[in-house]
Amino acid sequence: MTPYSDITDQQWERIVPLFPELSPRGRVRGRPVTDTRAVLNGVLWVIYSNAAWASIPKRYPAYQTCHRRFSTWYEAGIFKQVLTRLYGEAGLALCDTIKARIREKKPGKPRKPAPPPFVTVDLPRLTYLASLRRAA
Repeated sequence: MTPYSDITDQQWERIVPLFPELSPRGRVRGRPVTDTRAVLNGVLWVIYSNAAWASIPKRYPAYQTCHRRFSTWYEAGIFKQVLTRLYGEAGLALCDTIKARIREKKPGKPRKPAPPPFVTVDLPRLTYLASLRRAA
């Protein structure tokens, strides 16, 4: 297997219009958006290497960011379009492989009822009652 190489500038130019987070935005508060190209390269590295998300090399953004964006792109159908533009028919086959790796979301188990709240104990009163009991 050949080592993974990041996408080229020519490949990037073909897929840039697909990413909604790259569209011009007005004034935005909060954290700046992580570089989409770096995130995509991290996602492609995971797919190429078949490794766990947590083992993404340091040259890519945090694995949580890569996984969150991948999930968003995959559910919106963006990732399938990206792979098709990058790899053609092989990209569609890769989408099927990815779909097989993704765990289906299962409905959660019903929650257990909350335990009863702790009872506050008045320690002086408790010692007084215990002393009465011993005296009797």
